[in-house]
Amino acid sequence: MHRREVLLVAFATIVRKEVNRFVRLWPQTILPPAVSMTLYFVIFGNLIGSRIGLMGGFSYIDFIAPGLIMMSVMNNAYANVVSSFFGAKFQHHIEEMLVAPIPNWILLAGYVAGGVLRGLAVGVVVTVIAMFFTHLRISSVVTIIAILVLTTVLFSLGGLVNAIYAKKFDDISIIPTFVLTPLIYLGGVFYSIDLLPPFWKAISYANPIVYMVDAFRYGLLGVVRRGGPADAPPEPGLHQAITAGGPYGQVGSATMSAADRGTSVPPT
Repeated sequence: MHRREVLLVAFATIVRKEVNRFVRLWPQTILPPAVSMTLYFVIFGNLIGSRIGLMGGFSYIDFIAPGLIMMSVMNNAYANVVSSFFGAKFQHHIEEMLVAPIPNWILLAGYVAGGVLRGLAVGVVVTVIAMFFTHLRISSVVTIIAILVLTTVLFSLGGLVNAIYAKKFDDISIIPTFVLTPLIYLGGVFYSIDLLPPFWKAISYANPIVYMVDAFRYGLLGVVRRGGPADAPPEPGLHQAITAGGPYGQVGSATMSAADRGTSVPPT
């Protein structure tokens, strides 16, 4: 068997394991975000949204639908990798993969691919739910696909880095609770950044999730936020996803390279 075939088998095995994991545990991986997003659509979209009126030239439920889809995609891509990789560390079977004759980037790519697939799967489920509450438009298919793939890769890499350095189960919940959740909720999911005072608007521009949500909203609604750094169609969100993903990948790859050289992954 050629080297390329060996690497392909190793990558496919990790991806298949990750997919089987979240499909087998669908009451814990697929159902909760579906229920949560349904409640968001009912409460914020129908009940509260009807009193808010237009937001960015669209009905409120139309405006928040892209943000809710992105929120579920981000959370689940991150959660899949951080829980799976830390579980492998905790159960001490990660060592079997580290000593296998495969390069570290295959291990990295396999876990990230699993996170990407779970994020996209949940995104599809939430999109179907959204269609019961609003009529989703498609302005740019290329932008939608690009931002979804890049964002899931970014958050999968973030989950991997978190899992590598986590030493106990509490460590894998700190980042999602105290970093990701505030950034997502303050990332323009439920409101337009243009409504903020100048000071808070300037602070919001430092939040990379703002650009990702704006790019995805552009892909669905064709709306472009004016008056700030995102005063352009999809490029800001794509740029943020690409540039932010690089450091995560480098950190993850460097850590696994150290493990291959004999320095073990930080213990649980």
